Amino acid sequence: MNIAKIMTPKILTEYIHENTTVRQGIERMRSHGYTAIPVLDKNDKYLGCITEGDFLRHMLRIGSADLRDQEKYRVGDLFRRDFCPPLTIEADKQQVLDAVLRQNFVPIVDDRGCLCGIITRRSVIKAFAEMFAEQD
Repeated sequence: MNIAKIMTPKILTEYIHENTTVRQGIERMRSHGYTAIPVLDKNDKYLGCITEGDFLRHMLRIGSADLRDQEKYRVGDLFRRDFCPPLTIEADKQQVLDAVLRQNFVPIVDDRGCLCGIITRRSVIKAFAEMFAEQD
């Protein structure tokens, strides 16, 4: 499977850095309508994803949903590093299929672990549909 062909490149992908405030993270997700977003370190290395649920659990833990209160906290303190594992650009069809069955999008990283882009469940389904159509 040619992942580069179906991947949305990093420049067209939303992501946040681990030192981003919780308020900024919430506002970025809300403005784009996402339920999860990749988290990167200062060198753009992929660390994991943060979800709406992570923000909700954080607000319940601190006892405040006031956005001004969220400026004291950093995304790096609350996201789950094991959520939404990435694939490399060399991943095969089965690895891609297994990943999109578990998650709505899959981060794609290079050999250094830096984010290159994402593939979405929709892009994978479309690619498989095109492969099946060619076989008919």
